[in-house]
Parts: sequence; C-alpha cells; structure tokens
Amino acid sequence: MTAVDRPWVAVAAILYLVTVLAIGVASTRRTRTPGDFWIAGRRLGLLVTGLATLSSAFSGFVFVGGPGLAYRLGIGSLWIVLPIGFTSGLLCWVVGARLQALAGVRQVFTVPDAIAERWRTPAVTALAALAVLCGSIAYLGLQVQAVGIVLQAIFGLTSPLGAMLLGAGVLAAYCMLGGMVAGVHTDVLQGLLMALVGVVVFAEALAVNGGLAAMVSAVSRAPEFGPAFLEPLGRVPATTAFATFFVFGIGVLGQPHVLHKFYMLRDPAQLRYLPLVVAAGQAMSVLLWCGVGLAVPALVARGALAPLARPDDAAPAFLLGFAPDWVAGLAFACILAAITSNADSLVNVASAAVVRDLPRAFGGRVENELAWGRAASLGVTGLAVGVAHLYGDLIAILGTFAFGLFGAALAPVMALGLHWRRVTARAAGASIFVGLAATLGLELAARAAVARGLPGLPWSFHPAATALAASFATLVAVTALTRTDPSREPLAEVARALDLDPA
Repeated sequence: MTAVDRPWVAVAAILYLVTVLAIGVASTRRTRTPGDFWIAGRRLGLLVTGLATLSSAFSGFVFVGGPGLAYRLGIGSLWIVLPIGFTSGLLCWVVGARLQALAGVRQVFTVPDAIAERWRTPAVTALAALAVLCGSIAYLGLQVQAVGIVLQAIFGLTSPLGAMLLGAGVLAAYCMLGGMVAGVHTDVLQGLLMALVGVVVFAEALAVNGGLAAMVSAVSRAPEFGPAFLEPLGRVPATTAFATFFVFGIGVLGQPHVLHKFYMLRDPAQLRYLPLVVAAGQAMSVLLWCGVGLAVPALVARGALAPLARPDDAAPAFLLGFAPDWVAGLAFACILAAITSNADSLVNVASAAVVRDLPRAFGGRVENELAWGRAASLGVTGLAVGVAHLYGDLIAILGTFAFGLFGAALAPVMALGLHWRRVTARAAGASIFVGLAATLGLELAARAAVARGLPGLPWSFHPAATALAASFATLVAVTALTRTDPSREPLAEVARALDLDPA
C-alpha cells in the first residue's frame, strides 16, 4: 500500500514540503550576510537553540534507519541511542560552553574556525575542514537515502534513484535559499513535531499489537526472530554493542552540524538549561524507533505483514499499513521534518568548509561568500546523491559510518584541545589525520573485500570505535612528545574565553 491509496497521507506530505520551501523563499530576505546564512545571526533563545540542536541531531537516521536496524538486529540496535541519557549534558558542558564563549570574543561560524583560533595553524584548520566536508557528504547521503525511501512509500515511485533525486532537489532548494535563517524558523516546529510523533507512534504500535506483552510474546515465539531478538544485545556481538556505545557516547563531541548551534545562542546564561530541552526531546523522539522497531517484527511474526525485503521499509510499512490516516500523515511529516532539518545543518557546515574554512586555511578569501555558499550547497547535495546511490546498505549503517568519521576526526581535539593548553598543533593535526584516514581506510577496505567476494572485517570489529580510540591515543601521545610552539599559542582573549591556563 502507498499513500496514493490514502490521499490524506499524501496531502500531509505535500503540504509539509510546500511549507518548508515557502519558508526557504521567505528567509532569503533575512539572509543578507554570511553570519545569517551560517549561524542565523547569533540571535537565538533557549527554546529555539535547544530544538534546533535536537532537529540537527535526529534525522532520517533515527526515524527511518532506526526501525530498519531494529528489524535486522533486534534490541541490540538500541545501543546507538542509549547514550542520549548523558550526551546532551556532555555536549553543553564539555564543548558547548567553550564554543559559546569563543563566539563572544571572535567571529567564529564553524568548528574549523574554533580550531583555527585555538592553534593558529593553517594545516590543522584545513584538515578539520576536510573532515567536516567528508563527513557531511556521507551523512547527507543517508538523508537523501531516507527521503528517497519516504517518497517511494508516499507516492508509489518505482525508481529508488528517481525518488532520491526528487528528494535531493527539495533539500537543495530549501538549504540554498535560506541557510540557517530558514533552518531555525522551522526547527521549533520540527523539534516539537518529532517529540509528539515519537509518543503517538509508540502508543499506536502498542495498540496495533495488543500491548507490549502480546508484542513481545509474538516476537519471541517466531522462528525468524526468537527470544535472542529481545535480549539486551539482540543479534549484536557484545564487543560491537559496547564499541557502538563508545562511538555514539563520545563521538557526539565531534559532530560539527550539532556543535555549531552553540554559536547561535544569544544569552550564555541559558546554556545551563539547554541539556534539559535537548534530552527531553530526544527521549520522546526515540520512542518511534523503539515502537516501530518491535511492532513490525511482531506483525511479521503474526502473519499480519509480509517479511520485509528491505529492512529500511519498516517505518513506512507500519505507518501505511496499520496507522490511522492522521497518525500516518503526522508521522510522515515528522520524518520529512527530521530529514530536512538535519540536511540543512549538514549542507550548512559543508558549504562553509568549501567556501570559508579551506580558502582561509590556505591564506585566501572568497569574494561574496553568501552567493558561493549557496552554490556550494548544490554541489554538496549532488555528491551526497552519489554516495546514497552507491553505498547500497542500511541507512543506519551509513549513518554509523558518517557519525564515526566526524567523531574520530574531531571529538578528541574538541574534547581535550579546548580544555588542555598543553595540546600542540602537531598533536591536533595528527589526531584529525589519523581519525579521518583510519575511518575512511577501514571502510574502503571492508567494501573492497566484499566487492571482490572476500570475507570482510570480522562482524565483531568496529571500524569507527577503532578509529576514535586511535585518534585519542594519537592526540595524547604526540602531545607528550612535542613542545608548544609560541607562535601557535592562542591569542590572549581566546585563551581567556576557553579558560586555558598558562602553559
């Protein structure tokens, strides 16, 4: 069944897409400077910043990829989202406060800007910008993949590539027109919608299956799932589960599309309340992952739904086959909201890396950054379509790779480098390089082995966790072996803002 058979669901999706494009067009009049385009003019309050952080952190990864991963791996898939109990506080107090303070004394728009102010070394800034660009393209690829699956389900499109191109066109237009001004105007609605839909869909999933006990009983008795599906690790090896927890618990400190929201907060005093706003929204939103992730296996076990050929179809199959029109329409609007909001943040930081960070690292400057930023947005989106088309795996797998790439390359320098003055420019550069090279190298090696019909990496091996650990170890080891170059010391006002003790 598609939403064409249920017209109100299709109408809800169309209305949402038209609305976000209209907001993008309207926001062009308020996007006059690069500061407007990349950090919304640094004029946001607590609620808007909190919901913008939630919207940029949660995406098609959670609302489409999550249920698909749960259908394949069982309860073990939830090790990805278990860290949300502490990550919002970790973000705000370990990195967010430093970035917010830095924005008060210097003109910083991006994570590479902060790295440039901290170490004043072009090579380190360029490496950071390259990591942001690579990770953003990969992460945006999963959003393109997710929007393609949603549009196929809603409108019955038969070509996956055609659906992805259509969705990418909408995303590119939205991001190019308004930048972060458009993003923050919709983030309040999108964040509230995510939290509401998480609760509503979870309740519907329980109702359709006759309650939690009946759902669990059906899954545990089914030969294709069984009791192991419901155990804490599900079908995931213990080492993989713990490595995933490490990546998503600590790697969050290196997510540039989330971190740059701290530049936007108008009042530093409100930072203390931000974790509550973000964590509450995340906890409510992730209920959709839990509800649909269990409801679909239960429906398959009962014979009410045919086994899925593509696990990522779990959420669309449940919404179109079993949810009332108003729930399905609301949920599809929420999924599109999550995708567009996250895509806007990713395109934003990627275009800044191309137009602002890389040229400045090499001593240049692009004239009319606003116009070129919009052009770069289109190019980045086009590359993301290629990644989505060629990757050919679950959305959550691509998301784990992208999240891990950001984390391995940037989390160590952000978590330690903004606090520990002893960290040298060489250590920062080496850490970023090792994190980026290890993540890309391990991923390419695994894919090349599979393409040649050879066994890939062991199932229990976690490339992102290995790269993140190696990056942290490199930062500490090179710091111990090198001395600080006085010419690379941060300016006095930057050192005060970052609360760095004299060396």
